[in-house]
Amino acid sequence: MGRVTSDTTATDAAAQHAPEPPGAPPVWQRRLRRFGLPARPQTDVRARLVPAFPESSGRLWAVFGAGPDAAARLTRWSGWLGPLLVALFAGVLRFWNLGSPRKVIFDETYYPKDAWSLLQYGYEGTWAKNANDALVGHPPQLLLSPEHSYVVHPPMGKWLIAVGEGLFGMNPFGWRFMVALLGTLSVLLVCRIGRRLMRSTALGCLAGALLAVDGLHFVMSRTALLDLIVMFWVVAAFGCLLVDRDRTRARLAAALPVGPDGLVRPDEGVGDRMRLGWRPWRIAAGLSLGLATATKWNGLYYLAAFALMAVLWDVAARRTAGARHPFRSALRRDALPAFGATVVVALATYLASWSGWIATKGGYYRDWATSPEGRTGAWTWLPDWLRSLWHYQTEVYSFHTGLTTPHAYQSNPWSWLVLGRPVSYFYEDPKVGQDGCTAAEGCAREVLALGTPLLWWAACFALLYVLYRWLFKRDWRAGAIVCGVAAGYLPWFLYQERTIFLFYAVVFVPFLCLALAMMLGAIVGPPGSTERRRTVGAVGAGVLVLLIAWNFIYFYPLYTGMPIPKSAWHHRMWFDTWV
Repeated sequence: MGRVTSDTTATDAAAQHAPEPPGAPPVWQRRLRRFGLPARPQTDVRARLVPAFPESSGRLWAVFGAGPDAAARLTRWSGWLGPLLVALFAGVLRFWNLGSPRKVIFDETYYPKDAWSLLQYGYEGTWAKNANDALVGHPPQLLLSPEHSYVVHPPMGKWLIAVGEGLFGMNPFGWRFMVALLGTLSVLLVCRIGRRLMRSTALGCLAGALLAVDGLHFVMSRTALLDLIVMFWVVAAFGCLLVDRDRTRARLAAALPVGPDGLVRPDEGVGDRMRLGWRPWRIAAGLSLGLATATKWNGLYYLAAFALMAVLWDVAARRTAGARHPFRSALRRDALPAFGATVVVALATYLASWSGWIATKGGYYRDWATSPEGRTGAWTWLPDWLRSLWHYQTEVYSFHTGLTTPHAYQSNPWSWLVLGRPVSYFYEDPKVGQDGCTAAEGCAREVLALGTPLLWWAACFALLYVLYRWLFKRDWRAGAIVCGVAAGYLPWFLYQERTIFLFYAVVFVPFLCLALAMMLGAIVGPPGSTERRRTVGAVGAGVLVLLIAWNFIYFYPLYTGMPIPKSAWHHRMWFDTWV
């Protein structure tokens, strides 16, 4: 043992008070190592910032007779091939006999007609009282006049419905076409989002397949309402933010130093001071959230929730990269650009969606600013169209918050997750020999906006699972899913006196499917589990998925308006509140 001198003592003291390098274990762990606590293995920060997709062995394709080269190619393509096949399945389901029922069902009395009016005038005109019957008559008639009508939803979703009407005409197939297309594309998006989120093509495709066989999503994909359009843009925004997250973290990882052992190390300078640069995927998310809000105002809740989530992701990325003050750094360098890319872009998109109303003179309240009431006030220096539009928005807000008119199918959000009160969009009871009815007792035809029961009830447990993963395991993936559900569900508890319906929940159905896929992945077992554990888990998860698929098939007649015997219809009314 060497002699201790004043120089060595000073050196030791300086070392004790020197700042710890980024990523160093805390003092209490270093002290416990003297008593045998093993040190944690050094991990590459790059792997923590951007986890890689696990390599597939290709054994699945070999089972189907593919050679080594073909199996390797199919494994590479599976990231797109699997989601495309699931989306094709969903598309066939949704487009099959899309024009049936050949009726104006439920709130199709509003949006398809408004969409056609937008094509003709650029604003919503007025339809005759018997317009619904005339639209599906022989021959059909369009009883539309240019007199403006009062509408309470922004125009973006109706413009999209108008695309299908412009392509295929003012008929049930035409006005449902774009909604069915967006419903199909949303399944593809969920497959890809699940794959990126859980780093598993199988789990991503499972989430998309669950969405494909959800009854509420299926019915809403075949009905010209606005809520599924909101859902599509919300899912698109979520996917864009995930891509932005991966790319930004990869940029941080590329800037970090490499240690002598070849591992990427955290660095305070990079974590605290690096600017994250141009982020086009975040701007695309802002555009998508603007389109969601320009369809229905509940998109605003997703705009707020996702913008906050994106900034928190930046905080976590900077902390992992070695930042000593990640919150402060994110507020200084990321918050303002994030606000511009999401909120400002969304606001500009919302205003642009009103272009038809702005460019014409016949819309409701279009000339309010030039009226005696509009000429007074402190904001007369603003353009007339902007003041008129603002007045219109305030009137619409008053309408929405004061809507308490009772409805037979309204429901409280407490009952949504257990499907307490589904909404009947269409019902007829044809006699034998009518509309394809072959039962002597008579038949029932119904389109019921009901989620696949087993899927929703299993998703209730999945929500508890992802909450556990987020709160106790700090799993950001579970937190992202919880955010997607909460932003679409919790705000409705603020309006429990308002007239609201179960089908509003379609906006967060994709996140329920992601939660269920995540729970099923846990049931199968993590990589490295024993073969027995994985086999038992796979059987259990597979049985649940097959039961959900059977449940969808069982209720399929109620989703499509097929004529079934009255007794068969009664058997499917599992609860009195479903009638």
